[in-house]
Order: sequence, then C-alpha cells, then structure tokens
Amino acid sequence: MSETTKLIAAVVGFFVIGFIMVGANKNQSPEQMEAASQIRTYAAMQSMANTKCPLAIKQHTGEQVFFPSETESDKDSYITLKWVGENKDGFKTASCTLSLNLGGISELIIDDKVIIKKKI
Repeated sequence: MSETTKLIAAVVGFFVIGFIMVGANKNQSPEQMEAASQIRTYAAMQSMANTKCPLAIKQHTGEQVFFPSETESDKDSYITLKWVGENKDGFKTASCTLSLNLGGISELIIDDKVIIKKKI
C-alpha cells in the first residue's frame, strides 16, 4: 500500500469516526433536553439581570454596584439580585427583580422605597 493510499484511508477513517461521534451525541432523552434548556434559560436570565439591574441602580443612586450579595430565583421565570451598600452616604440595600415574562426589570427597591413595580 502506498503512502497516498494510507493517507486517504486515514482521512476517510477520521470522517467516519467524526460522523459516529456526532450521531451518538444527538440522541438525547427528553429529560436531558429539558435540563439543558432550563440551564440556558437561567444563564440568559442571569446575564440580562447582571446587565440591567446595576445600570438601574446607578441611575437612581449614582453608585456603581458589581457583585450581588444574594440571589433568589425559581430558575424558570424570575431572578432577584440583592446588594448591600458600601458607602455611608449611599444606599443601604437594593433589590432588583427581573422577570422573563416581561423581558426586563419588574421590581426595583432601594432602601425600602419602591422605584419600579410592574405587574406580571
């Protein structure tokens, strides 16, 4: 067998193994697909909240917040991020709830004062 024939056989074998691996990975059970979907939804919701909530808090208080001190969620339809203020002159606590059904902030509470309250 010549070197060219060996090279062609190796390339064909590589493609066959690749197709087998891809085909095997596509056979997911409905439970696995549902779990993967829930993880993607939660990640998207958390990313949206980490983008919108700090901007809203900065707009109303003038203080920049970075990492929430507490997070609550049902991992399906809402996520609530809570911050504790660091400066004595700024806010003491802030809570921001993002609803997936609204596609944005549904509730923003700073120092027990309701800034945004939308019905779901």
